[in-house]
This record gives sequence, structure tokens and C-alpha cells, in this order.
Amino acid sequence: MKVLVDGESYLDILFEKHLGPHKHFNHIEFEDCQFVDCDFSETQFKNCKFLNCIFERCNFSLVDLSNSKLFEVRFQDSKLIGVDWAKAEWAIYHLDFELNFTRCILNDSSFFELKLHELVLDECKLHDVDFREGDFTNSSMTYCNFRHSLFMRTNLQGVDFSDSEEYVIDVFENNVKKARFSRSEALSLLESLGVELVD
Repeated sequence: MKVLVDGESYLDILFEKHLGPHKHFNHIEFEDCQFVDCDFSETQFKNCKFLNCIFERCNFSLVDLSNSKLFEVRFQDSKLIGVDWAKAEWAIYHLDFELNFTRCILNDSSFFELKLHELVLDECKLHDVDFREGDFTNSSMTYCNFRHSLFMRTNLQGVDFSDSEEYVIDVFENNVKKARFSRSEALSLLESLGVELVD
């Protein structure tokens, strides 16, 4: 197992079955790296950089990404519970960071006030996730479950919610212009309009 060293740069390296729960890392750069079956639960990655990295079947729950940068990062079949993504550093001049989550669990996480255009959430579980005040223009949030997640003053313009379910989105409190919803689930949007449906 490769030992991570603060201040080092890692290029095109495979980290497999790396166990790093409860560890503290600072100023590490990862570029074109792949992480497979790794456990980084409750780990601190402070002032780190992840560029064009892939995480497969990893445990990233309760990770602290304070002041870290992420660009072109993909998470697949991974567990990312309780992550405050707002702690990471997101350049204000950039909107599309090419973040991709596929078949991941992101319950109890926060994207509060973030501007993440073209964010990809595919077949993910997103229970109790905070999307308030965020801007997710032209994102893809398909086949996801948003039970008890929060949307308020959220820019969802052009977002594709096809085949997603259990979201509660007030059309007066959020921008849903040109957003796409599955016909059966879109009926829930009428609740904010005070419309009563009868058979």
C-alpha cells in the first residue's frame, strides 16, 4: 500500500484498497489518479488538489475537503455520506468543474450556495441533501432519489430530473425554467401551486 506524504504530488497512480480512515493530509496533489476500494472515511484532505481522478467503490464519508480543489473528478459506486462540499475551494471564475457521481450514496451532504454547472448525479441516493441557494444550471440529476432534500432559491434551470423521485421543489422558490421532469413525478410540483388533483 502506497503511503501518502504531505506536500507530495502523485501522477497517474493507482491506489487500490488504500486504508486511510481518520487520517490528516495536507497540500497533496493528485493528477490522473485512480482510487479503487479505498477507505478514506473521516479523513481530512486539506489544501489538496484532485485533477482528473476516479474513485471506484470507495468510502469517502465524512471527508473534510477544506480548501481543496476538485476538477474532472468522478465517483462511481462510492459512499459519500455527510460531506460538506462547500468547504472545498471552488474558483469563482469557473462554473463547470466536471464533477460526476454515478451510483453513489450522498445522504446528509451539503452543496449549500455552490455554483456547479453541469453537475452529473446518476442513479444516486441523495436523502437529506442541502441544495439551497445553489446554482446547478444544465446539470443532469437522473434516476436519483431526493427524499427530504432541500431546494430553496436554487437555480435548477435546464436541469434534467428524468426518472428521479421524491423531490419537493417549490416552483415559486426555485428557478426551474427548462428543467425536465418525469411526468409521474412532476405532479409533485403542483403541490406548491395549491392544486388539488382528483381521479
